[in-house]
Amino acid sequence: MDYKKAGVDIEAGYRSVELMKEHIKKTQRPEVLGGIGGFAGAFDLSAIKGMDEPVLLSGTDGCGTKVKLAFLMDKHDTIGIDAVAMCVNDIACSGGEPLFFLDYIACGKNFPEKIAAIVSGVAEGCRQAGAALVGGETAEHPGLMPEDEYDLAGFAVGVADKKDMITGQTIKDGDTLIALASSGVHSNGFSLVRKVFEMTKENLDKYYDELGATLGETLITPTKIYVKALKAVKDAGVTIKGCSHITGGGFYENIPRMLPEGVRAQVRKDSYKVPAIFGLLAKEGGIDEQMMYNTFNMGIGMMIAVDPADADKTLAALKDAGEDAFIAGQVVSGEKGIDIV
Repeated sequence: MDYKKAGVDIEAGYRSVELMKEHIKKTQRPEVLGGIGGFAGAFDLSAIKGMDEPVLLSGTDGCGTKVKLAFLMDKHDTIGIDAVAMCVNDIACSGGEPLFFLDYIACGKNFPEKIAAIVSGVAEGCRQAGAALVGGETAEHPGLMPEDEYDLAGFAVGVADKKDMITGQTIKDGDTLIALASSGVHSNGFSLVRKVFEMTKENLDKYYDELGATLGETLITPTKIYVKALKAVKDAGVTIKGCSHITGGGFYENIPRMLPEGVRAQVRKDSYKVPAIFGLLAKEGGIDEQMMYNTFNMGIGMMIAVDPADADKTLAALKDAGEDAFIAGQVVSGEKGIDIV
């Protein structure tokens, strides 16, 4: 009896690491110290000496049950983008710059090419966020997970000068809400999605005119990363007063998180066109409107609050950064919360 017969293939692990290296190299920043494969990832923090009060920010998350879609479609090179996005977008929401990222992959069996494909997506997400992929772990769990399944999670660390942090405390009545469009369902609500649509290859390969793609292609579209977009707004000289990453819990849970007491967000449904996938979900699942806005991002991945005088400058900066952004509402006096009108 040996470890391989027990279900853990050490040689496959070595092969996975070799295949990953080419992807990891694309994410390296000058601050990364040492090579790949050490016991800890090292990152030089000398650059933050120029900050008055540097604050470290962290975020950890996974992709939820969206990984089931990757299994069914046998497509593993984008789910890593979702894992990175869920972490770095939260850091960006606080006004921070993501510095580095680590991933954790638990699998029933280590298939090196599949693991490398997953990590290629992680590396692409890091590249989009400007973060270095400094380490990770791939753990085989024979007997605990089916051989062809895995779970993926990540952890990111970022930094912000305390004076530049986005806290929401200065948001006031009359401020403008600007929405940054999502790329689709992102990585939340998939437990409900999988109840609405039977997850079979036949269903996922079905083409819908209103989607302009197959159901599977639409659903697996990776979560958008907003790090560079928010930096573009800051570089344009605009102070972002508040920021909300619209993830699990949709509008009702996430938008109020950026608000101080005494004000509420008023979001206009007619300010934008809700992507077709959400209409299809509501129709096929018999889901009422309130539940849709309480579960999904409904086409808005990030919401920011700015002074009305900065609205045009903000929109211009976001457009230059390649974002689809629009005025979605305003802040009004009242009990902390949200109205969708």
